[in-house]
Amino acid sequence: MKKKSIGIVGGGLSGLVAAIHLSKNNIPVTVFEKNRYPNHKVCGEYVSREILPYLEQLDIHIKELEPALINRLQYSSVKGKIVSAKLPLGGLGISRYALDEFLHQKAMASGVKFIQALVIDVDFIEDEFEIITNQKESFKFNIVLGAYGKRSLLDKKLDREFIDQKSGWLAIKCHYKKDDFPDNLVMLHNFKGGYCGLSKTESGAINACYLTSYSSFKRYKDSLDFKNKVLMQNPHLRSFFQQATPLFENDLSIAQISFEKKLSIQNHILMVGDAAGLIHPLSGNGMAMAIHSAKIASEAIINYYKNDGSSREAMEKEYQTNWNVQFSSRLRMGRLLQNVLLSPGLSRFVQRIISTFPSLLPKIISRTHGKPIV
Repeated sequence: MKKKSIGIVGGGLSGLVAAIHLSKNNIPVTVFEKNRYPNHKVCGEYVSREILPYLEQLDIHIKELEPALINRLQYSSVKGKIVSAKLPLGGLGISRYALDEFLHQKAMASGVKFIQALVIDVDFIEDEFEIITNQKESFKFNIVLGAYGKRSLLDKKLDREFIDQKSGWLAIKCHYKKDDFPDNLVMLHNFKGGYCGLSKTESGAINACYLTSYSSFKRYKDSLDFKNKVLMQNPHLRSFFQQATPLFENDLSIAQISFEKKLSIQNHILMVGDAAGLIHPLSGNGMAMAIHSAKIASEAIINYYKNDGSSREAMEKEYQTNWNVQFSSRLRMGRLLQNVLLSPGLSRFVQRIISTFPSLLPKIISRTHGKPIV
């Protein structure tokens, strides 16, 4: 009988959901997470309702957190011209602070073991993994999932191709209070060199998260200077930031974000969430993709253990094939929309077409979102 032991490097959305899924199938799971729960993360904090059927199968009912129920999108050009649309499935506005802690508690109740440590190396030798932490501890596992997010020192250790490619993107987030902000609306406002998303979370706070090129940002003193001189050139962003009250003492930021293609399996580690592939937030739904990738990986692992004749190679092929089926076209569409919407000329052209034929916008959105996951 195959030895059942799973190590998950990273305790974000994909890592926590995979841990819950596997533990509910009587597979021992250990999650390595360097930070304490709960904590804020740089994230759009909008997730499509496509994930609800799957999470409910795992007895994860995130509506208990009373997220904002979002069913409309507004998109504006740099000069502030608005296009609106109804979201095909709708989504939930929920902070990572609340959601990750909720999943953490569910995982612990399912018997998942947590180790608070930074993983500095993962070796695969003689059909077994060894995880080494910054506390100089060593752990052995039969299977390892990489769920550590957009980039990590592990990417360098694993010699992942994208890590040496120059990345010019920076993301910055803060929560705000503004009493008249609609509960059901997500806004995407272009500015020169990037865009900003605005949507409510379960606490009533509005998450403002923007993505910009580092070449644009570095010309200014700090995020406040950049916000005042660049973001607020868009009249909708100017109106929001002039009226809203920040709830964080300082903005949160993450640099060197890469949208380059990544391998979903590296050195026999099944990569999930942003570690496997990152869709441009302007056109995608990264939180739902992270959760869905956890499902795909968990099912491949469960099939591997159920079938004694199954090999590691077959498990990896199943995961890679299903990952590509679900996400390859969405990532390609995300990259295409990124290039279009961040090009002033193309963006104006597309916006004119959408303004003339508004039914096109929901169809474009559906190309980067999935169907309900069951």
